[in-house]
Amino acid sequence: MLEARGLPTVTIGLVRLHLEAVKPPRSVFTPFQLGRPLGEPDEAAFQRRVLVQALALLERRDGPVILEDFPDDAPGASDQRGWTPPLVSAAADPATPEVWAAALAREMALLRPAWERARTRRRRTTVGVSGQPPEAWPNFMAAFLAGGLPTVPAHETSALALRFLIDDLKAFYGEAAQANGPAPSSGQIDRWFWRQTVAARFIITLREACLHADNNALRTVAGRFFVPVPYLPA
Repeated sequence: MLEARGLPTVTIGLVRLHLEAVKPPRSVFTPFQLGRPLGEPDEAAFQRRVLVQALALLERRDGPVILEDFPDDAPGASDQRGWTPPLVSAAADPATPEVWAAALAREMALLRPAWERARTRRRRTTVGVSGQPPEAWPNFMAAFLAGGLPTVPAHETSALALRFLIDDLKAFYGEAAQANGPAPSSGQIDRWFWRQTVAARFIITLREACLHADNNALRTVAGRFFVPVPYLPA
């Protein structure tokens, strides 16, 4: 519709198969981590390269479909040697919602100083979309695990409230992981979070419970947004 009205478009895509199937008029495939179509954060010069290549397609006349590959991997995507992840809990998985909440609260308390340092160091945070302070997250998640459907004023539905709380929780841990020294790669952060933390095990457990809930919206957000595919249980 945009093209038919004389508005040329460019797509930047992270899944080449999708670009091949949809066939947008002009597109660049970037082989980066999902969620980062321009590359890693704080890499402005590299991100500009991606945008310049994409916008250059507007000058091409060899359509109707143009699909280019971006030639390089994103800087900062390689593992950072010497990075040490923050200390977290190593306890076995709890058995009840209340014990899950207590275990997550303890782990978050261990990480809170690191998160505060990271927020000061970076002078910003992406935590805040849930509309709840971190202290409220464990019990809010546990309420869903117990079969409840709580919500908050910031979001109209329980499903949205839980989705954005999970986003905040992952951001909290990801920022805490970058409190000291050179920044780890996104892959290092993901492997640490999804393989070593109570928070990740809680999210995975909660996802499974939500997938069997009667609430259709809750099943949808749990299936699509909680856990990346590489870290789903086998």
